[in-house]
Amino acid sequence: MRCRAYLLRFSALILASGPSLMATGEEALKKPNILMICLDDLNDWTGCLGGHPEVKTPNIDRLAERGRNFTNAHCVVPVCSASRVSIMSGLHATTHGSYEFGPSYQSLPALREAPCLQAWFKSHGYRTFAGGKVLHHGFQGPLKEAIDVDLGPSGGPRRKTGINWPGGPWDWGAYPEKDEQMPDYQLAQKTATLLKQKQDRPFFISVGIFRPHVPLLVPPRWFDLYDRETLTLPMAPKSDLSDLPPNLRGKINVEPVHEEVVRRKKWRDLVQAYLASVSFADHCVGTILEGLDNGPHAKDTIVVLWSDHGFHLGEKHQWAKRTLWEESTRVPFLFAGPGIEPGPCREAVSLLDLYPTLTELCDLPAPKRLDGLSLTPQLRNPREPRSRPVVISSFEGNHAIRTRDWRLIRYADGARELYDHRKDPDEFTNLASGPTDEKTWQSLAKWLPKKPAPEFRKKK
Repeated sequence: MRCRAYLLRFSALILASGPSLMATGEEALKKPNILMICLDDLNDWTGCLGGHPEVKTPNIDRLAERGRNFTNAHCVVPVCSASRVSIMSGLHATTHGSYEFGPSYQSLPALREAPCLQAWFKSHGYRTFAGGKVLHHGFQGPLKEAIDVDLGPSGGPRRKTGINWPGGPWDWGAYPEKDEQMPDYQLAQKTATLLKQKQDRPFFISVGIFRPHVPLLVPPRWFDLYDRETLTLPMAPKSDLSDLPPNLRGKINVEPVHEEVVRRKKWRDLVQAYLASVSFADHCVGTILEGLDNGPHAKDTIVVLWSDHGFHLGEKHQWAKRTLWEESTRVPFLFAGPGIEPGPCREAVSLLDLYPTLTELCDLPAPKRLDGLSLTPQLRNPREPRSRPVVISSFEGNHAIRTRDWRLIRYADGARELYDHRKDPDEFTNLASGPTDEKTWQSLAKWLPKKPAPEFRKKK
């Protein structure tokens, strides 16, 4: 009954939006296509972002060279499900109340009247395809109606017994033998084949590549790209923790503790496995883009690539995500295609901006409410300033503000951090631990959420 009620509400929203919402025929045929590629747990370790000096990501780098590379892009929430719900709804966690791993899109009451991105485009005449991990819980229940063609899953493979780190998801190793055995690569090939076919109306293709998500299992040839003994480890001086509040110093993920990784001499192994997984994911991206470039829609398709959040590999003695520091929030975010000039943009932007940007690029009306800002001004001029900074949340009551040059963090208990990225891109020096520049603090703190939605919890 809940699914039926959701569909009835969405149908009413479509009708209330007027005739233009059901664009078909010649009007729909003039719209550009959308190819959206999303990666899981990919931080700034790509060549085009310079996050690791030895990383090999030629395909993502080529896409960045031919489009707008937002080099200061950040997630909404640094955890999978909440990040993806925010991107697909266009609404911030402080609006829908998902700050952690858990609630699906359709379970959040605040999203009952909010059409997901794919549903909105479908209602405007687009044919929608989706495969792999796009929404964490998939397009289930009422969201099934948003997707015309299911391209299948990604993820995996997993082993019943661990190779290097038994007893949990944090395993790694050269497995399986061939790319063709990887669901991510199978999905990339299927998408490439689709892109080589002529479509009779505009399409919106959403493809979710699972790597470099743990377990870090990819074929041997990707490990062979990186010499374990000589690769560069992240900088993680012990002194970096001395000026931090105690809030997030401990274990906050289902991940190894940094001291344990160092004690067991596994830091190099994990960095090598992550780099190998990044390069494998890049290969999947290249396979998809090759299909587009060799197909009939190369000149009328907008490509957008993003990752749902960043990832620690020892920085600040943390592993995985969920923190409000740069390693956990900074992500690749690229646009390329007709009318988009190449070059980097250093303005702080949010993945929340994806929804309004795509609707404007495709000349579609926007839903009644979107919390992000369209990036079309920055697509025209990379030096165009934004009207407001980026807001990032993790766990209820903890928020970060990111501008071009600054990061402010305020925790639920009032603890504070402040970093000047012009002088301290690694966020080693917390300026809020000593005499604070109160003028700078106040100018940033005014953007902190005033009445954020409480965390949504299902009733038992």
